[in-house]
Amino acid sequence: MHQLAFPLLVGLIAIALAFDYLNGLHDAANSIATVVATRLLTPVQAVLFAAVFNAGAYFLTISFPSLQAVAATIGKGLIDKDLVTPAVVFGALIGASFWNILTWLKGIPSSSSHALVGGLIGAGLAHAGLSGIQWSGLNKTVIAIVLSPTIGMMLAMLVMLVTSWAFRRSTAREAETRFRYLHLISSAAYSLSHGLNDAQKTMGVITVLLYSTGRLTGPFEVPHWVAISCYLAIGLGTLTGGWKIIETMGGRITKLSQHQGFSASLAGSIVLFGASALGIPVSTTHTVTGAIIGAGTARRASAVRWGVAQSVVVAWIITIPASAAVGALFYALTTLF
Repeated sequence: MHQLAFPLLVGLIAIALAFDYLNGLHDAANSIATVVATRLLTPVQAVLFAAVFNAGAYFLTISFPSLQAVAATIGKGLIDKDLVTPAVVFGALIGASFWNILTWLKGIPSSSSHALVGGLIGAGLAHAGLSGIQWSGLNKTVIAIVLSPTIGMMLAMLVMLVTSWAFRRSTAREAETRFRYLHLISSAAYSLSHGLNDAQKTMGVITVLLYSTGRLTGPFEVPHWVAISCYLAIGLGTLTGGWKIIETMGGRITKLSQHQGFSASLAGSIVLFGASALGIPVSTTHTVTGAIIGAGTARRASAVRWGVAQSVVVAWIITIPASAAVGALFYALTTLF
């Protein structure tokens, strides 16, 4: 157990919630890019819509507690929870926040999730070396970097194929009207799954901090006040919106129809709900980008701007190393004081 004055504990929790807010701000594009790009909703309507469903994921975990496994993976599945100190948490949060702010300013849809994973790994390595890494949790997270966008892309193409066949007898106008309603429903499901998976990452960090300082004991469980705070923080962040990233996600990768927007949102939500059930902290950004590319490719490969997609992939590759380096640096700075 590590001693930490109560004001410092409150300050660290505030930093964690600030990261959660940045997560929502940075990843607002994930939830609303398709509905904004297709003009299904106005930008203001879209962020309100997404924020409500992001925060509403809390009530889903009340009904299905097993969906809260991602918090446990972040809290004790990447770094041995007995080796986590307040300084490790501080370094991890600053490393992740730095990368989030940098990519947000540049309009790059990088992963907030993997920025946090990188921050934790970097600070954990600086504190305890390789012995503190929980390789099973890290391995499944790294594997998900590749699998989540790939599965999202394949599912979106499959949904496009199945629904094209299902509506083959409909006129273009009839199909467009139906897909508008379906797109709204699938977007709500995606926003719900986005809040479910992403808010839990900060919940895991705050909970392991409480355990490391002796504020919690017994089995690893997320207190309700922590869960509510995190869902509200990510909802508020989504409400603020990250417009540069929304432009990249919703229009620069490929132009979307209502049919494609529905397919991308549905495919993304399936991947995220599945990952949450398995306790895997996947990247919502990676997932929906793959789904958008899949929906665009299903129309024709040339509909996708592969140069933009390639720059997004480069950002994915460097996210964990960059945030890990910053996390380790800020952990080292804490040791000076």
